[in-house]
Amino acid sequence: MTMNKENKIEFKPIGIIHSPFKKPGEAPTSTNRGEGVEGTIELYPEYQQGLADLDGFSHITLVFYLHLSEGYSLMVTPHLDDRKRGLFATRSPHRPNPIAVSVVRLLKIEGTTLHIAGLDMLDGTPLLDIKPYIPRGEKDHFVKIGWLEGKIDRHRK
Repeated sequence: MTMNKENKIEFKPIGIIHSPFKKPGEAPTSTNRGEGVEGTIELYPEYQQGLADLDGFSHITLVFYLHLSEGYSLMVTPHLDDRKRGLFATRSPHRPNPIAVSVVRLLKIEGTTLHIAGLDMLDGTPLLDIKPYIPRGEKDHFVKIGWLEGKIDRHRK
């Protein structure tokens, strides 16, 4: 990552995500909905050493660039609602900084290829980072889900 004189932040992808979804609208709206969908990550060779010990994790968190996202609005109508909501209270892919985070299942690693499942991203998505998924063990009764209360069960189907 670099920051230039204009206060712009620049990231360099570490790889490319390959999925069966080719264009916006084809991908599931969450990894829960993409549960059976498999794909791969093509990690650039210079980052291969960073994969050491990752194969012991069942799930990984991917940070990626929404390369086909265009424009944004600060008020959006999310797919689980018929009312406009603030952009930052949604998971809309149309954002001021089009980045996203998803937890996927790690099936296996072969060299610089990671086989993954539970995809919700498009083919050719630039990968910015990989982190092991570590459940924190917080109790659900401490979590509030705002306007999604009562709607989230429909989303999991």
